[in-house]
Amino acid sequence: MLPALNEPGYYALKVSGRALTLAVAPREGSASGLPGEARIWGPAVQIGALRAEGSHPFGTFRELAEAVDAFAAQGADVIAINPVHALFAGVGEGFSPYSPSSRLCFNGALGDPALLGLPLLPQDASDGEFGSELGAGSEGSLIDWEAALPRRLVQLRAYFSALDEKTRARISRDNARHGEKLVRQALYDALDVHFRSQGLEGWQVWPEEFRDPGSAAVAAFALEHDDEIAFHLFTQWLARESLAAVQARARAGGMAVGLLADLAVGVHTQGADAWSMGDSLLQGLTIGAPPDPMGPLGQNWMLTSFSPQGLARSGYAPWIETIRAALRTSGALRVDHAFGLARLWVVPGGKPSSEGAYLAYPFADLVRILALEAHLAGALIVAEDLGTMPQGFGPAIAARGILGMRVLWFERSGDGGFLGASQYDAAAVAMTGTHDTATIAGWWSGRDLDWAEKLGRLPEGLSRQEAEERRDRERNLLWTALTHDAGPPPPADEPEAVVEAALRHIGRTPCALAVAPLEDLLAAREQPNLPGTVTEHPNWRRRLSAPLPALLAEPATARRLQALNEARRQS
Repeated sequence: MLPALNEPGYYALKVSGRALTLAVAPREGSASGLPGEARIWGPAVQIGALRAEGSHPFGTFRELAEAVDAFAAQGADVIAINPVHALFAGVGEGFSPYSPSSRLCFNGALGDPALLGLPLLPQDASDGEFGSELGAGSEGSLIDWEAALPRRLVQLRAYFSALDEKTRARISRDNARHGEKLVRQALYDALDVHFRSQGLEGWQVWPEEFRDPGSAAVAAFALEHDDEIAFHLFTQWLARESLAAVQARARAGGMAVGLLADLAVGVHTQGADAWSMGDSLLQGLTIGAPPDPMGPLGQNWMLTSFSPQGLARSGYAPWIETIRAALRTSGALRVDHAFGLARLWVVPGGKPSSEGAYLAYPFADLVRILALEAHLAGALIVAEDLGTMPQGFGPAIAARGILGMRVLWFERSGDGGFLGASQYDAAAVAMTGTHDTATIAGWWSGRDLDWAEKLGRLPEGLSRQEAEERRDRERNLLWTALTHDAGPPPPADEPEAVVEAALRHIGRTPCALAVAPLEDLLAAREQPNLPGTVTEHPNWRRRLSAPLPALLAEPATARRLQALNEARRQS
């Protein structure tokens, strides 16, 4: 008879001569990774947007380390970051952090040797040919990823070629602890670079003998290109160890949690995971969203994700590996589109999203494993639970100590008014917004309406004037909720007082954690991403106007930070 197992963990069993692994999840969760009853706060930052003196043309983990130092000094206990999954090596077009090649490895362009005690990479100065707004150098207000990422790969190659044998041995020793997935990633990157130079983009169009990671042709390629594979192993090492150094710096600086990583909902169909994971992933299907009033044609994200049957056959090994990959370098994890743990909208190849269907997932098992891995890592888990919630989802994640998300814009009463701070769910993260929503200043000033009008995205039958009239009514509702009728609201072109009030509002909530996008802390009017656009809006391209410490020291920003900090302490 199997004895009672009271300690959560994984147990090796042998039943009738068959080896099994038993996963024992915590019976109940309690928001792991949070310091007792404290109400903590932190910013959400887009790493690429960060800037430092003599900076790269985009923010890297060096700039993230400086952000950690700056916010730790302000009293923050967490810093939420965008996904840092592996993209396609040196490819400038595929720069969305939510469309990764692999969720098991890291974006090699973000690593920085100085964080590991190695000589600096040479600076990548602008040559001026890209203009003052969009530039490959460090001065542009928008990031020219198309130029900057290929240049970064060249820069890293030169750095790798100059490494001494002692450093290369150190890299090999460190990488040896991370298993076969790391070698697969480096091998894929080497193949992808090789075949892209021939105009073959995506493993599905490579010569057939290279589409199977276990083929003799792939093995022969690895032997013939061992130094190229060593280079890609180096970029993974550099990114992974740099990010781990940032997390260590956050904890040493007094942050209770440190980095709150972000797990994308899926992976690119042409990427490393799709190539190497086989039938653990969906075949011939992509994931997206069904038609709804906001998107009558539905959405196809052109990503793939785990196969329910593949997960069962593998004993959930890919899911466990994916969680661990994120938690090795962070103190918390946000699961993007967490409803995908229960169901995903899948679309057959070549069909419109409207012809998709929901595919059910083993929700109970996936959540148990997520809670178990969080328990073992001492980590906090946040589930993006925005939208139409599957039945039973909320109570299930709450029972496991997983925090939901309560975003200001969506916390409404039945009559359309905004909820008071005391009405927020304690077992959640209170937020002024996300990377996909308008900033406070942008919403108040109508910048989001400017974009909607420019791109023809105003609701059908609604004129700009009618949209402005509706916004005026909503401004009154928001100001009343934020200030409890403290006089008339400020004019639309003066959003600063509203931003400060919104920060105090989420700070006063009983939520365990309050997160404000950096754009709101800076009272910026532009948002990082506009859902439903690709090139029409400069998604993921915006940069800060100056190094972060200088921006945080500005009197208006300092007042906003103080407002949030005080509200958290008072709550």
